[in-house]
Amino acid sequence: MSDKSYPKFCPVVMAASLLEPRWTMLLLCEMWSGSTRFNEIQRGVPGMSPGLLSKRLKEMETNGLVSKLGGASGTRAEYVTTPVADELEPIIRNLAEWAHRNVDCSVSLQDLDARLLMWKIRGKIDLLQMPKRKSVIQFILHDGPNETSNYWLVAKPGEETDLCFTDPKFDVDLYVVSELRALTSAFMGHSSFEGEIERGQISLSGNDGLARTLTKWLVRSSFANVA
Repeated sequence: MSDKSYPKFCPVVMAASLLEPRWTMLLLCEMWSGSTRFNEIQRGVPGMSPGLLSKRLKEMETNGLVSKLGGASGTRAEYVTTPVADELEPIIRNLAEWAHRNVDCSVSLQDLDARLLMWKIRGKIDLLQMPKRKSVIQFILHDGPNETSNYWLVAKPGEETDLCFTDPKFDVDLYVVSELRALTSAFMGHSSFEGEIERGQISLSGNDGLARTLTKWLVRSSFANVA
């Protein structure tokens, strides 16, 4: 069936035309999680080029899903979801829960992205469970025999946790060495941190207190408890 003959009067089709373009729902989710500036949003969708991100945000603004605030006279532009878009949040959440329940984890754990995982983990650090001082956690992630990536979380009381892609040159309090698949699986709830540690897929070294309380300050994905 050609696009011209597709029944565009149908509400399902109208909804799909707004949400089907690649990245649209992920961009909404990233903004619902608190990202408002271009660079923040881009960090939450690391596979998306800046050019495509700019194009998609403009399309979403035209379609009434996003409002652009500021950006003139040297001020930084911010992007916020509109009330129309916010009506979609529980719907998209239900869609994601459906996928989490019904898509086999062997499929969902095939194409992994270390940067995206670490950005999601950064947003789930519970500072109330962290020491009342600066804490630096280095993640050393192995994805296959020849690919290793390093990330540093810098957590300070009362401040937003920083994610560094290059060594910030701080003393490291805790090292987390893991297979990328194992860390993703534990974070998403397909397995547990305790189980992956017991199997030797995740190892911790450094500050004993941080190591013992890993499952308290590193909160799993909100989908981890979906039945």
